[in-house]
Amino acid sequence: MPDPMVTSFLEAATRILFLTGKGGVGKTSLACATAVSLAGMGRRVLLVSTDPASNLDEVLGVELHGTPIAVEGAAGLFALNIDPEAAARAYRERVVGPYRGVLPEASITSMEEQLSGACTVEIAAFDEFTKLFGDKEATAGFDHIVFDTAPTGHTLRLLKLPAAWTGFMDQNTTGTSCLGPLSGLEAQKALYEASMRALADPAETTLILVSRSERSALAEAERSRLELAEMGVGNQRLFLNGVFRASEDGDASAVALEGRCREALAGVPAGLAELPRIEVPLLGYAPMGVEKLRSVLGGTARRREAAREVRHEDGTADLSFAGLIDEIEAKGRGVVMTMGKGGVGKTTIASAIAIELARRGHRVRLSTTDPAAHVAATVDGAVENLTVSRIDPAVETRRYSDAVLAKSAPALDTQGMALLEEDLRSPCTEEIAVFSAFAQTVAEGERGFVVLDTAPTGHTILLLDAAEAYHREVTRTMSDLPESVRELLPRLRDPEFTRVLLVTLPEATPVHEAQRLQEDLGRAGIAPFAWVVNQCFSGGSYLDPVLVERSEREGPYLAEVREQLARRMAVVRWEPFEPVGAEKLRRLAARGAAEPMLEAVRG
Repeated sequence: MPDPMVTSFLEAATRILFLTGKGGVGKTSLACATAVSLAGMGRRVLLVSTDPASNLDEVLGVELHGTPIAVEGAAGLFALNIDPEAAARAYRERVVGPYRGVLPEASITSMEEQLSGACTVEIAAFDEFTKLFGDKEATAGFDHIVFDTAPTGHTLRLLKLPAAWTGFMDQNTTGTSCLGPLSGLEAQKALYEASMRALADPAETTLILVSRSERSALAEAERSRLELAEMGVGNQRLFLNGVFRASEDGDASAVALEGRCREALAGVPAGLAELPRIEVPLLGYAPMGVEKLRSVLGGTARRREAAREVRHEDGTADLSFAGLIDEIEAKGRGVVMTMGKGGVGKTTIASAIAIELARRGHRVRLSTTDPAAHVAATVDGAVENLTVSRIDPAVETRRYSDAVLAKSAPALDTQGMALLEEDLRSPCTEEIAVFSAFAQTVAEGERGFVVLDTAPTGHTILLLDAAEAYHREVTRTMSDLPESVRELLPRLRDPEFTRVLLVTLPEATPVHEAQRLQEDLGRAGIAPFAWVVNQCFSGGSYLDPVLVERSEREGPYLAEVREQLARRMAVVRWEPFEPVGAEKLRRLAARGAAEPMLEAVRG
């Protein structure tokens, strides 16, 4: 029978549903399941991804673009991806197109150059978002708009942009910005204001915080709840995904997994615990395709297979995790960057590497480019030889603005300084400041080890893609390019200096997203050093039907990485303990390829 809470939620759903949360908690699966269920009730539904690294296509089994596409097998359901780069190209052409053949070619080139920066990518994608969110006429044919968003930090920034850009336009007296004339933006002001109203209207919008029963995911959900409440978003609810209950014939692994789940749920922050909650069980299969998506919220989850013991022998890893760290250490210095889809364990892998290098006597900086940084909470305490930091957007924006103003002061009069201060209040300044801080952190690899836990794939790729544009913007505001910025791309492209680790899970979407990331990096002249396949159940012995099924379906993805995608591959097995704190991270880093994963449970 369907869950009454799910039925009640779907029947009374607001027109706009926003799903957000930490990377890897299952936002896309639950957004798709929600959209499929609403369509099954006879509603017309538009499902939209705002994630630069969207995987809606793979989950739905439909090739998507920037315009709505009907989803086969789900009458009334349409979906689209907001592609930031495509939106930026269209935005540039709308601005420049009318002048082609009218102005000299040199002027056209200058206009295109001005509109080639990261600010243009941001505002163009933002315009596409606000059309769907704030302009009811643009989506008049739909009963519901379901937004599958990028991981939390990027999404909170997106949701704050209407207020940021509106405030900037209200205060700007020059009529110009980093995007050129503000006249085009002024035309959007009413739309931005409508977006702000819709976001705060509980009859119009529901904000769904998606989490798993894990400490870090619940903590991020609580931070998001508070930030959204401060923005006036009061209509919130919680989707708790992947809740696990061991079967009666459950084995040690199942008991340990259920114990971790119960422990995390016992510590749910009070504010989060007060929200209406829907619990979604851990599935043994991947909810890919319309039929399987119907089972996620529809109460028709397929019956578990009969329990049977399964044991997979090792032989899947070219390197142990400890062996991979040995190879990284051999250079004595440099940068290690963990990259991949949200939720695959980039922070855990980065923290374990940093702690092990520090234990071996190296001076190490562990930092992050993720707006929703978790490295300090993962390390959870002081470690000798290890410095833990984060690239804080607010701090870096103040630092960058102060540096620009100090450098410019001798050459500007009072009015000129006032205009520069106004220019620096643009929301785009934050992106430039974060980029400059990123370059400075990478430069520290000349003197020791720097381990960088990056933001989820889409945000990281936008950062790298925009490198040349950021160079130009820093030059415009700083007059001379800092050495760290000038040398950033050469350092990232030097395999003797930067070692990129693609972190994935042994599942379709994380593997294929990492594959696309590898291709994007290749176009930027960056070759990954190794792949790390994290949280593998293969190699364990199970009786619980869900774990049996999860273990069995990992094999093809491990083979795909080893045989087709990776030059080096290391497998990190699922552990019965949550890898938080220096001691547990050291144990993770010390694992050999063939060590039994359940020794901690078996005592």
